[in-house]
Amino acid sequence: MSAWRRDLSVFSRLAVFLLALSACTTNTPPVEAPSPMPDIPASIRAEEVVGRWGYGSYHNEGDRARTEAAARGQCGQPVVINRGPGGGVMMYLADSAQLQELYLKGSPSGKNYVGPPGPAGGPQDREFVSADGRSMVLRWMNPDVQTRYGTGVYVRCGAEGTSRKTAR
Repeated sequence: MSAWRRDLSVFSRLAVFLLALSACTTNTPPVEAPSPMPDIPASIRAEEVVGRWGYGSYHNEGDRARTEAAARGQCGQPVVINRGPGGGVMMYLADSAQLQELYLKGSPSGKNYVGPPGPAGGPQDREFVSADGRSMVLRWMNPDVQTRYGTGVYVRCGAEGTSRKTAR
């Protein structure tokens, strides 16, 4: 066998091998990007969370009423929650100084959460303990974060420029 026939034989085997290899890699299904929308919708809508809120937090359940009253007093410097570009709400995660779009998520148990994309009840999520449109109470799912920050109480503030009515 001459040298060029040997080279041609090696080249043809290599070509067949590469063709077979490329067929394996081109037939793999495309990987879908994870959707930012939750699998189970929350019973709380983003519109119910958007607004200006007085904020406070507590560590002991006995301090909840006092904390709600103190949160009302924070409306002079409210926490502003806006709608996110992807349908979520713009809030801060624990230990972050940058607003991030968080999503409202439901769970099979009927609980509601707010957090980054991923399963409901994830480590960066907050669980809605209560929400009635005028106030909401959120608990961090990560025990370490919950220990540091406590349970958050948000009390809705009136529209900017309106005075609060005082009881006589």
